[in-house]
Amino acid sequence: MRIPRIYTPQALAVNKPLQLEDDAANHVGRVLRMQAGQALQLFNGDGNNYGATIFDVSKKQLTVTISQVEPNPVESPLRIHLGQAISRGDRMDFAIQKAVELGVTEITPLFTERCGVKLDGERLTKRNEQWQKIAISACEQSGRSVVPQVHPAISLDLWLAQHTNSLRLTLDPWASATIKTLSASQDIRLVIGPEGGFTDNEVTATSQAGFTGIQLGPRVLRTETAALTAISALQLQFGDLA
Repeated sequence: MRIPRIYTPQALAVNKPLQLEDDAANHVGRVLRMQAGQALQLFNGDGNNYGATIFDVSKKQLTVTISQVEPNPVESPLRIHLGQAISRGDRMDFAIQKAVELGVTEITPLFTERCGVKLDGERLTKRNEQWQKIAISACEQSGRSVVPQVHPAISLDLWLAQHTNSLRLTLDPWASATIKTLSASQDIRLVIGPEGGFTDNEVTATSQAGFTGIQLGPRVLRTETAALTAISALQLQFGDLA
């Protein structure tokens, strides 16, 4: 039986009793219905797995004791920063979840001319918090112990203006270059356009910012499909996807 993996932002140490946060305690105690004496695996983003045993379960709290710590060697050798145009409904949630499962290290949601999503103020803050929680859940599911940061959403122009020495890539169905024609790189910035694609001005802006257009094949993919296909292809060509 697979041991449940639970994220906690707390510092973790062997033989130190630990009280889980309300959300984690509720998931373990009420959703999974786990009892004292059962095993958990904890992680806090430092790259390690912490073996733990439930010490006490009550209606209001859950206490565990950590028995061991070991490095978790599942991180990709690639450092991929995904700039993902914000899409409607649950498509953005899906793109973030799957990108984390595939090994990205950073994600920045992007406002573009055709993104069609209006978010600001408190609504934007809450959405950013939701996206970070999705990234954490994806780490719990996929076995990662380093949590990718989901940066606050910004405009495409601001993201393109950030200094970077990474290989910069954007998808272009009419490009001649493909992932197979690229030189190997461990640091990659990948920008994905919205439903409807980038405008001509945005295409020009990405080119002026040093982004190379690549195509993934003869078919035009939806924005969430394009991101996952490109990440998978990069991991297959340069990373650890076998």
